Amino acid sequence: MEIEEVRKVASLARLALSEDELKTYGQQLTQILDYVKLLDEVDVDDVQPMPHAVDLQNVFRTDERRESLPREAALANAPKTDGDYFQVPQILEQKDA
Repeated sequence: MEIEEVRKVASLARLALSEDELKTYGQQLTQILDYVKLLDEVDVDDVQPMPHAVDLQNVFRTDERRESLPREAALANAPKTDGDYFQVPQILEQKDA
């Protein structure tokens, strides 16, 4: 993979890479793409499609009712609380209608 292609991919990913990193990642991406080409040559005509790589069905435990953690214990290590609630920083902005 050419350095300019790596530079473009890095720009799209918003990554600031040094010249050494561009060279290293270019070599690594070339190896990855070469491997993908090898996979593309594998004959899979007789392979049945499968929805999951592992054929497992519902490996969850049975849902059983049990005592929960007391409220005080749950809030004990919280950096901030507001009464009986965890207080967390706001991450979404509210748009005016």
